[in-house]
Amino acid sequence: MRTWWPEIVGLVLPVACGGCGRPRTELCVECAATLSADPRRVRPTPEPGGLPVVHAAAPYENAVRAMLLAHKERGALGLAGALGGALAAAVRAGAGHPADAGALLLVPVPSARRATAARGHDPARRIAAAAAAALRRGGTRARVLAVLRQRREVADQAGLGARDRQANLRGALVVADSGRRLFGDGRVVLVDDLLTTGSSLAEAARAIRATSRSGDGTEGTLRAAVVAASPSAFEINRN
Repeated sequence: MRTWWPEIVGLVLPVACGGCGRPRTELCVECAATLSADPRRVRPTPEPGGLPVVHAAAPYENAVRAMLLAHKERGALGLAGALGGALAAAVRAGAGHPADAGALLLVPVPSARRATAARGHDPARRIAAAAAAALRRGGTRARVLAVLRQRREVADQAGLGARDRQANLRGALVVADSGRRLFGDGRVVLVDDLLTTGSSLAEAARAIRATSRSGDGTEGTLRAAVVAASPSAFEINRN
């Protein structure tokens, strides 16, 4: 029965690969493999001030681009596990994890409230939860701290250039009061699904640093990780 069950489900509730559209599978082996490349440090051009060191799992193109869009915009929530696994690899590559460093605290960059309402979910937060679970399965203590909040409305980032994105987001994020005392419990890693201009991560880092000036050590160890980054951000990597 187990052999035929996926076929029956595929006939009643048709699915297609989020990467290539192949029928009757949510993610085919070939597209899953595009998320398995070695993560590396990435840098946008121009690089916004205050951007922490960022590692990404894959270039934002072809199947990877299709998977992220399917998850974010079309509600293909079953892809969160594979995307979270890729994010976990990027987190490991950038953060390391000495035994005495405490847990990895994954802080997702929040989507605009209107976008979250329209989509019915927060993509970065969902992928972060899957990444934390993957890290724990690998023996690394990790948890999600969804403590960033938007203190004002921001415009849709789509279609904005690097400078306009920075201006749009400048001062937009703040750390919730309830989350401030938690940063001393481990090493903070900002996480998102995608790096384009780096404006969102730079603003998130500013908010974290503004909170961590009390001496908990966050400012000096802050890192970031994403599932994907623009191909050009990979090309200029000079590690």
